[in-house]
Amino acid sequence: MSIQAQPELVHSPLARWAVERGAVVAIEDGKTALSFAQLFAAVQVAAEDLHRAQAPATVLVDDRRSTLLRVVDFLAIIASGRCAAVSDPDWTDATRQAVFASIDPRSASLPPPGPTTPFYIGFTSGSTGLPKGFRRHHRSWVESFRICADTFGPDALSRILVPGRFSHSLFLFGIMLGLWSGAGVVVQERFSAGQLLDTLAQGETPCLVAVPSQLLVVLELAARRQMAPIEGVRLILVGGARWMREHTPALQALFPNARIIEFYGASETSFMTWMPAEANVPAQVVGLPFANVEIEIREPRAPDGTGLIYVRSPMVFMNYAGGGHDGTAALRDGDWLSVRDMGRLDAQGRLHLMGRQNRMIVTQGKNLFPEELEMVLAAHPSVAVASAHGLPHPVRGQQVVAVVQLESEATLTASELAAWCRERLEAYKVPRRFFACEPWPLTASGKTDHPALEQGLNQLAQNDACSWLHPLH
Repeated sequence: MSIQAQPELVHSPLARWAVERGAVVAIEDGKTALSFAQLFAAVQVAAEDLHRAQAPATVLVDDRRSTLLRVVDFLAIIASGRCAAVSDPDWTDATRQAVFASIDPRSASLPPPGPTTPFYIGFTSGSTGLPKGFRRHHRSWVESFRICADTFGPDALSRILVPGRFSHSLFLFGIMLGLWSGAGVVVQERFSAGQLLDTLAQGETPCLVAVPSQLLVVLELAARRQMAPIEGVRLILVGGARWMREHTPALQALFPNARIIEFYGASETSFMTWMPAEANVPAQVVGLPFANVEIEIREPRAPDGTGLIYVRSPMVFMNYAGGGHDGTAALRDGDWLSVRDMGRLDAQGRLHLMGRQNRMIVTQGKNLFPEELEMVLAAHPSVAVASAHGLPHPVRGQQVVAVVQLESEATLTASELAAWCRERLEAYKVPRRFFACEPWPLTASGKTDHPALEQGLNQLAQNDACSWLHPLH
């Protein structure tokens, strides 16, 4: 299908597909399906309801509804010229009320939507405790759709399986890409590896958007089922976190005809770099910039040229909404933007991602990015997840310590884990102490809550009780 003349609004193609592909399933969740004609009609009705109710300029999508109905609501909000704020179902009522109050949801005059008018506010975890809202205009996502199509070809414009939460910007993007392209999308109300495998095995969903943790569960279940290779998958887009490339051969064996693509980006930047998920490439390499992206390294302080990563592209966000003004906020310099990640460019132009500026540990006068150590620890067969920290030390400046969550029924000693690290890292990067943690703290977006772990470690350092952290002996 041709997409050459699509308007620069995220929802605009729906009108076209309602005519040209009206009977084609636009979205389904295993229980309910809407064709493009039905979806467009439902969006039109809901948008008119917003107009009649004189809804405010920013409308919070009701996260109590099903994913399919939230998609209808989201599209209706933006089709009405308003901005859709997407909350997380796990928020407390107090958090939801505080966030909504912070984004100023009062009524306002609404000009017709255009390429640079806001359509979406998503949220990440802010260091102040209030989720950090990032606001995007239509053009930023339309440009992301286009570069995805230009880079990955027709497979990116095929029917997409999106097995993640609507509140996660990666999965919302995947849903909107499938609707924008006219190919359609399959969603899951809750992630199910079994349902994912069954859907892909039917051969009607050539594209998959997933995060690494989902793919590991899928591989484990496929091995238990002794599944035959699934040949209908043509493209797997992996984002949201680093992919553990040692698992690429197994993933390729399960999906032999698929291109497995990793991409690096952030909520504020959208796509930055991409690369094939090759098992023999160092973990820090995150690929080449997309064709519409420029990258600069500024303030290099290390001999290898590592510095702050700055990006310029038509896909970056507008501004923060609500709790965005904290120490994790992006830095702007004209058209250039940095989300405070540190990295370097190699001779091939590939970006090496070292870690977050505010997490860097200085020990023995040397810089250590916790992310490097965490990847080494997480590669141990008995470790499920890891978090590295620097605690104050009178001689070293900071002493490197690590917190791990062990796999179910696994046993592991501190000396065994230290030996594992010494085989793979320089001596100054090896933790001096190890701790086990249960339960593992997560942010509202499902990522490791490193500040909570650091707080627990500081409690122990001051001889205060911390019931969920225990020294690993």
